[in-house]
Amino acid sequence: MIKPKVILATMLLSGSSQLLAAPAPVSEVGASSSMSSTAFETRLQTLERMVANRNVQFLELQQQLESLQDEVSQLRGITEEQGYQLEKVLQRQRELYQEIETRVSSSLSATTPVNELVTDSASGTMSSNLNENDAYDRAVQLIMQDKRYDDAIPEFKAFLENFPESVYVPNAHYWLGQLLTIKNDSKGALSHFESLVNGFPDSNKRSDAMLKLATTYIKEGETARAKKILNDLVAQYPDSTPAKLAVEKLASLN
Repeated sequence: MIKPKVILATMLLSGSSQLLAAPAPVSEVGASSSMSSTAFETRLQTLERMVANRNVQFLELQQQLESLQDEVSQLRGITEEQGYQLEKVLQRQRELYQEIETRVSSSLSATTPVNELVTDSASGTMSSNLNENDAYDRAVQLIMQDKRYDDAIPEFKAFLENFPESVYVPNAHYWLGQLLTIKNDSKGALSHFESLVNGFPDSNKRSDAMLKLATTYIKEGETARAKKILNDLVAQYPDSTPAKLAVEKLASLN
């Protein structure tokens, strides 16, 4: 028969063995948890570096965009300034043309004999590829510099056909009216003077054209129409030189 003390000792030894074996699983769980934490930290650091790089790239792009915006603003300012300067040059050119035309047209109508305006029309050919300003300038030069008055007529007619919306259209009609009057083509002259008077109320050549129109009607024997135009001229441009001349013509017709 086994003694009670032996049984108790056996039980104690058995329990002690189980207690000593129990901590082993706890050690494995701790190691696994440590490995997971390290992997997480590594991944977190990688993500942080990616975010930092993206931020740097974003800042660089933002700086480039701001630089481009500054360049666009500068170019816009330069373009606006150049446009303003170009408009000033064109305006000055128009004023010079108008001043020249006033002087030359007065000279043509008042002092130039008809036979002095007949020149050789076969000397040279004209380009059909001129732009608006060059085409008009060429037609004016035919009168002022070359004295080729016959050549100027088809040149101005071609200008009206090629550039019907040009700012020089009223002046071209006026030139043609003058040149055709000198060539005794009253019908053609009337057509161009009427186009200017009726179609361009704001033209600074309109008062002169009204006087020329009335004078041509007088020449054609249409006195009543001439008187109406002269009265309109005096009423619409009372302080102008053409209006003063219109008063004298009206007095001579009464």
